[in-house]
Amino acid sequence: MTLSTRIFAFSTMCVGMFIALLDIQIVSASLKDIGGGLSAGTDETVWVQTAYLIAEIIVIPLSGWLAHVMSTRWLFCVSAIGFTLSSLLCGWAWNIQSMIAFRALQGFLGGSMIPLVFTTAFIFFAGPQRVFAAATVGGIASLAPTLGPTVGGWITDNYSWHWLFFINLVPGAFVAIAVPLMVRIDRANLALLRGADYLGIALLALCLGCLEYTLEEGPRWDWFGDSAILTTAWISAVAGVLFIWRSLTFARPIVDLRALKERNFALGCFFSFITGVGIFATIYLTPLFLGQVRGFSALQIGVAVFSTGIFQVLSIPVYSFFANRIDLRWLLMFGLACFAFSMWNFMPITHDWGARELLIPQAFRGMAQQFSVAPVVTLTLGGLAPERLKMASGLFNLMRNLGGAIGIAWCATLLNDRTNLHFARLAEALAAPNDAMNAMLDTLAGQFIRLGYDTSYAATAALRQLWTLTYREARTLTFSDTFMAIMCCFIIAAAMVPLMKKMAKTPAPPPAH
Repeated sequence: MTLSTRIFAFSTMCVGMFIALLDIQIVSASLKDIGGGLSAGTDETVWVQTAYLIAEIIVIPLSGWLAHVMSTRWLFCVSAIGFTLSSLLCGWAWNIQSMIAFRALQGFLGGSMIPLVFTTAFIFFAGPQRVFAAATVGGIASLAPTLGPTVGGWITDNYSWHWLFFINLVPGAFVAIAVPLMVRIDRANLALLRGADYLGIALLALCLGCLEYTLEEGPRWDWFGDSAILTTAWISAVAGVLFIWRSLTFARPIVDLRALKERNFALGCFFSFITGVGIFATIYLTPLFLGQVRGFSALQIGVAVFSTGIFQVLSIPVYSFFANRIDLRWLLMFGLACFAFSMWNFMPITHDWGARELLIPQAFRGMAQQFSVAPVVTLTLGGLAPERLKMASGLFNLMRNLGGAIGIAWCATLLNDRTNLHFARLAEALAAPNDAMNAMLDTLAGQFIRLGYDTSYAATAALRQLWTLTYREARTLTFSDTFMAIMCCFIIAAAMVPLMKKMAKTPAPPPAH
């Protein structure tokens, strides 16, 4: 296979990976519109996103074993076809129940495409080409979810929420046709279906499915104060322990946990987890702040967060230039430090921040995503033998998604608890004799009286306005606290980078067959 053919084949696979990752967050800014269109409440509509995440996080670690059984090209082809058809069904959904079912199907069928692109990058390319390929997949892994709210908000405002799913049809069909024609790096081995670790598959699905449900629903239902959350947490923990025991004792496990013996792979999974926390938590926090505190529409939110994607794209050639000249460990440390610096720049946030104020923090975040994700891909997967690459890639990608799920749940809990704390402290200050507060209440009450309301109602309305302002400021202070917590995670991660071993020179890729 010539270099140009490999590049075109790899680019085609990257398209499949991009649309699968984009769809994680493409609905996040449009859930209200989807709920309205399907006559569903907020508690039901949130499952449009949760169902996709649960299904995707289950299939990602299974992708290595599935690729051995079906071969890379046919697994990718089936995934692309299934993802495209389920996207069509999502656009045609007639009620919230059908939408949730089709979104779960979409996440399960599309999730396999993500780790397959990582493994193909290391099979197709070597040396400087491998660095650029890793920069590309690393960039897509963080860029696609970041662009999700922007793309989704624009589509919903200009067309309708149905097109959030219909836009997948053309690229999905192209990938499904092109990949099996060009990607021939391995052969199917259906004999692996005999004697496969089906118990391990069941335990993994049970562990990850229940864990994702616990993390998604926990912040909304007071965590272990809710019996359903407590039950799913226990099921996840027990299934997880049994899965680890099964994987370490079974002759042919579906996930290669033994790869964690390699120091670079173990640390790389940790860094993948931390970058998942940073990427997905900030994607969650920024639109939430703009929607709740600023009252922005879906399109306004998308425009405000778009600068992150721009600066990440601009950072790709810069990273590629330095990656062939500087030890990747120092580039990774720089990226993690930049992410911490970005969170530090988010901390002075006030209630009137918009796109202009968010530009500098998001610029550093965009650059940080490129410099933290791309080098960890090469450092973690580049040192593994080709026969272990597929199985280990699924675990590596799982850690990023798991970090995102845990990061979002952690941030949601912080937002809830710290908002109550800040509100109580502000209320204490307002309860004391306060001339400025009394003057403001008199002014607000006078405005309501001039509008024709009686004195009693005007006083109550003025107090309600004061409560709203106090809650807004408490909420804003809480966002600052949450960004500080994320910053601390990245400072710790940056300090751990020297523990990684220097990357050895990569051998030439094996000939395709």
